[in-house]
Amino acid sequence: MMTATLEAFLATFAGGDDTVNTAVSKVVRRLAITAVQIRNTINQGVLGKAFSHNSGSKNADGDAQRALDILADDMFLESMRQAPIALYGSEELAHPALLDPDAPLALAIDPLDGSSNIDTNISIGTIFSILPVVGQPDSEPGASFFQKGECQLAAGFFIYGPQLALVLTLGSGTHIFVFSSRLGTFVQAYDSVVIADRSHEFAINAANYRYWNEAVRLYIDDCLKGTEGPRERDFNMRWIASLVAETYRILMRSGVFLYPGDNRKGYGEGRIRLIYEANPIAFLVEQAGGSATDTATRILDLIPKSMHQRVPFVFGSSREVARISRYHLEPSNIGERAPLFSKRGLFRV
Repeated sequence: MMTATLEAFLATFAGGDDTVNTAVSKVVRRLAITAVQIRNTINQGVLGKAFSHNSGSKNADGDAQRALDILADDMFLESMRQAPIALYGSEELAHPALLDPDAPLALAIDPLDGSSNIDTNISIGTIFSILPVVGQPDSEPGASFFQKGECQLAAGFFIYGPQLALVLTLGSGTHIFVFSSRLGTFVQAYDSVVIADRSHEFAINAANYRYWNEAVRLYIDDCLKGTEGPRERDFNMRWIASLVAETYRILMRSGVFLYPGDNRKGYGEGRIRLIYEANPIAFLVEQAGGSATDTATRILDLIPKSMHQRVPFVFGSSREVARISRYHLEPSNIGERAPLFSKRGLFRV
């Protein structure tokens, strides 16, 4: 049975007279071409000049940049000059770059997510969000990016792992394409992925337990108590420290991911970037039947206030995400925990 190529999928999406759909398709094609080039660079490993060493510089948010971060950003920026993109907003740039003021689209991109994992050969990726241009891109470039996440026209990520894969939504389901070296193109591997609404797997960096607020601690405590606790079932814990890898796993077998804000300096408002990471991942997850919040509010309802704004981030199986919100907002409505609250309040003194 012949499966669809990315090119055929995009041609169907762009069919007709919808100029916006045609523009979105062109952008995705250019992103795919560039991702293959970056994959080839990554595959050189430590033999490549731009692989593992730090560049000595920091990005717009103060994080150390590796040479490969900068190379990936430069490659995507140059590629988007050949696409209908008015504004290019990158995690690696302080301000959006104006490319074509007459183009209809803006691109927000994390060119190389998880680059701190390069040395350990863990999957890394590229996360992107495609938005409609708002206002005058040459005089008010931020306006196009300060839209609610629900305004996204498309979103996705490439994951550079054992397979080069593209996870993509154009607003109607979440689809996964795997690059075929034999065919020289991306081929659809999964159509309309669905995240199960229940799960027994969570992903969180447990090393930060002492810094979490009480709601997060109680949720994790209840999971860890397994069959003897209020959840009455055993849970598995995963933590890869690569957002694209965590997302891909949840799309494949459900689960929930938590990166909450905590009491460490600079972590109170979370660490996941709203525009470049949380919004596109939330769009993909919702289109697959899951949910995504900042522990309380739907991510796609948030209005960004700055290009590099960070947020707490919880996403995955909808029932687990909703439960985590209840731990934060209405703990008394968590029925199986109610008897415990007579012994242990939500906020310890």
